[in-house]
Amino acid sequence: MVVAAPPGKGESLTVATQEKPQEKPRRRQELREFLMSRRARVSPAEAGLPDGGGRRRTPGLRREEVAVLAGVGASWYQWLEQGRDITVSPQVLDAVARVLRLGGAERRHLYVLAGLNPPLPEAEYDAEYLCDGLRRLIDGWLPSPAHIMDPYWNLVAYNESARVILGFRPENRQNCLIDFFTDPVYRSRAGNWAENAPRVVASYRAACSDRPGDEGFEEVLAEVSAASPEFTELWARGDVSPAGLVRKALHHPLVGDLLFESAQLRVPARPDLTIVLHNPVAGTGTAERVAWLTSPEGRRGAMYSVAG
Repeated sequence: MVVAAPPGKGESLTVATQEKPQEKPRRRQELREFLMSRRARVSPAEAGLPDGGGRRRTPGLRREEVAVLAGVGASWYQWLEQGRDITVSPQVLDAVARVLRLGGAERRHLYVLAGLNPPLPEAEYDAEYLCDGLRRLIDGWLPSPAHIMDPYWNLVAYNESARVILGFRPENRQNCLIDFFTDPVYRSRAGNWAENAPRVVASYRAACSDRPGDEGFEEVLAEVSAASPEFTELWARGDVSPAGLVRKALHHPLVGDLLFESAQLRVPARPDLTIVLHNPVAGTGTAERVAWLTSPEGRRGAMYSVAG
């Protein structure tokens, strides 16, 4: 099983979110309550400050202490906590978030309450961690194919059905975009490859737009562009489209035609990963053929059909 590293931290836009005029007072009140509650739960010791010999009148940090630790003016932080209509920047909010020891979801919530577009979610686990529950999820999807990929569409894990039906195998590049355009096994099995190719490229551009300037995407794009003139032509169109429900028509050398609906899912615990589930289209005989392919008899036959 391949484990992919999570991406770098996403940058937030500094453009204020649009909202109805009547919503602004409510948001400012929520900002005030949120900052006060987060400030109250951080002790001076946790922030690296002396406790004042037990003479503190309130729990947690004082406003002035948050301001000093965050490197902002005391008056400015007071105005922020009061929900006044002041200019804020991602850099300053991040400094406040660090002092208040906010988690990823809390940091994003702070951005929203302050009127900024929130940063992209970040993985809360290290690069070598893949939740056992995700592994069980794609194995539990058997007999249908399922796989997990990182933001750059590198394969992280896949179940046995994805190996047998989609042709995933260790000797491949193990990147879903590159393999879509360069793997002869997948190309030979894909009945509607030409129909789906523009959608695949448009979806990848949408993924790139989520993380502008990310070198990981640039490396993948350079590799697939060098290997596939078809990709280069489609990329030049500039189409952008989020991944939706995609129909995939395949022809397997052992069982014939297969028709799937493919959907992408995100997991909050690992926002850097995407789970791709393939569901047989009802009434096409796909479910029965897939069940046979993943049976002991079908697996023995599939061992000799990878090149087909």
